[in-house]
Amino acid sequence: MNMIVAYDIAEPRRLSRVAKVLKDYGIRVQKSIFEVDVNSGTYAELKARIEEEIDAAEDGVKYFPVCEKCAGTLEIIGQGIYTDPDGEYTVL
Repeated sequence: MNMIVAYDIAEPRRLSRVAKVLKDYGIRVQKSIFEVDVNSGTYAELKARIEEEIDAAEDGVKYFPVCEKCAGTLEIIGQGIYTDPDGEYTVL
């Protein structure tokens, strides 16, 4: 499943660790936003790893599923990266 993961981490060391975890699963599209494509097992693993790194009282992570129909209507204005589902990337 395609997902957008956005986070707001209060402490710089935790911020760095969360970004490192997310790099294992997807690509950074903005400073605190990643696009990931995971199956249900990998998604559970990703969430567990993130939960180990954050302080739930201070930090926040949101997971937004993106359906195939919605992904096909993606629009980018200005600088941005389109993630091709075949693994090829086009920089606009």
